[in-house]
Amino acid sequence: MALASTAKVVLGCVAFVVFWIMAVFPKVPLLPIGRTAGSLLGAALMVVFQVIRPSQAFAAVDLPILGLLFGTMVVSVYLERADLFQYLGSVLSWKSRGGKDLLCRVSLLAGISSALFTNDTTCVIFTEFVLRICGQKNFPPQPFLMALATSANIGSATTPIGNPQNLVIAVQSQISFGKFLLGIFPAVAVGIVVNTLGLLLIYWRRLSKSTDMEESKDEVYDVEKDRSKMSSSPAILPVEEHELPSVFDNTDRLSNFGPADILNGCGNSHDKEGLDVNSHDSEQNDSPPKCPDSAKALKFASAVEDNTNKFERIYHRRGKSDGDIVDKTFGPGRCSLLEINDLLHLEPRNSFSRQSQLGSRVSDIRLNIASLSRSSSIILQPETKESQGSQNKMRRRLWKISVYVVTVGMLVALLYGLNLSWSAMTAAVVLMVLDFDDASPSLDQVSYSLLVFFSGMFITVEGFNKTGIPGELWNAVEPHSRINTASGVALLSIVVILLSNVASNVPTVLLLGMRVAMSAEATPGASVTKAWLILAWVSTVAGNLTLVGSAANLIVSEQARRAKNFSYNLSFWNHLRFGFPATLLVIAIGLPLIHG
Repeated sequence: MALASTAKVVLGCVAFVVFWIMAVFPKVPLLPIGRTAGSLLGAALMVVFQVIRPSQAFAAVDLPILGLLFGTMVVSVYLERADLFQYLGSVLSWKSRGGKDLLCRVSLLAGISSALFTNDTTCVIFTEFVLRICGQKNFPPQPFLMALATSANIGSATTPIGNPQNLVIAVQSQISFGKFLLGIFPAVAVGIVVNTLGLLLIYWRRLSKSTDMEESKDEVYDVEKDRSKMSSSPAILPVEEHELPSVFDNTDRLSNFGPADILNGCGNSHDKEGLDVNSHDSEQNDSPPKCPDSAKALKFASAVEDNTNKFERIYHRRGKSDGDIVDKTFGPGRCSLLEINDLLHLEPRNSFSRQSQLGSRVSDIRLNIASLSRSSSIILQPETKESQGSQNKMRRRLWKISVYVVTVGMLVALLYGLNLSWSAMTAAVVLMVLDFDDASPSLDQVSYSLLVFFSGMFITVEGFNKTGIPGELWNAVEPHSRINTASGVALLSIVVILLSNVASNVPTVLLLGMRVAMSAEATPGASVTKAWLILAWVSTVAGNLTLVGSAANLIVSEQARRAKNFSYNLSFWNHLRFGFPATLLVIAIGLPLIHG
């Protein structure tokens, strides 16, 4: 494509630079609006500056990619509710044989999980759990955080649903799920092994010096035991003790009950045992919490109902300012996808998504009140307590199995070659129906800001393409970067690595994808499928080069820094010291193993 007019080139570059600044530096002091709003600003400028027409802007939004992204996020939400990530997290601490063994487990689990549930979700789920294990066993956190971030990025290259740039490549190239998997899997498998060996080599002494402080505590997180002690309802409101006065301020009627009563449905606030729902000690207590008597329990349910109505009125009156009141998580892996918005600064803190999350938590309060009322009626009829408990447990077990079966069915449909987007969205709808309840709380956990960010990015990149600058730059590089020669593959890889760390990997794929494919199609002996897979491999692993090269890296770094009990600052230079050589080595070793 030839260069556009001078005015269109200049204005298009201005709009793209605005988008790039907001995407890479979302906390710009003069305009702290976040990545999502920055993406929309870039898109709006492209239309206002008449770089592209409104009809072209709407056409640039890739609905199949958004549909696939939405469907996989909904499926991840239901898998989280079905405790899959908690079960995976328990694998890390089960019969651990020291730091080196744990490092290998983190690498393997992160690689597998990210291939199925995206690298961003994997890092959100497991970062704090890894930090907790390191704190308990006196391990240095840095090797394990590096293993989590880098292995999640490498593993996410395995499938079209592993990361956003793979979604773009799969939709644009029309490569089937099975062909994508088989073509890139050897490179991913070897890449994870090489990356893990590199971590062991660099951190060998630090892992050898660390001592296991809790060697005798080879406990596995018991999800069912923990859940049976809290409530029969899957929606639990995590509220901390110091937060209760701000939520339930009718202290006269609640004077005999404490935070444990909110979580467990009964008990005495002065009994300090069982207050911490995260502790393993509380999980070992097989006996259910004891209520003072049924009259108090019923009185408590009524009081909480009154205060919940008051809390709802406060929520609707104050709006988003109260977003942090109940913005807490508990247990290994209990983490909403909305956390991605906050960690990546997709939108400013205390924004509308926080308000939506708070609204869903108000619904959780009501569910707990209903559960409490049921538990009080059980007190009046002890003979029915055991049977009702077993029925609830059996219903939940069947529901969890159905969630796993639907997820496996989605993967089979993808492997069979059915439409990626509709397979994911159909699985999401089936899970909503099987839940047989209001789907709003689950849908509230979808990162809609990410979908909006992608929409703005599609328009901005399309406008930048219309200026003709990407085409001119590619025309200068293309004759020397054809994939039928080793030197051409090497040059193409260098270009993709640099662009992925400067402009991020998804815009890089949007800018280069079709150009690389057309170059391969015009080159004798070159495979178009292999060209797409090389782009997927290099753009994904390139995220390990620097801390800001991948969203997964930023998630691990930010979540580790914000962790309450075992916080750790993973600095840019600490990441670069391992990331730079390991990234180049893993990419170089993996390229010959890609076939298409």
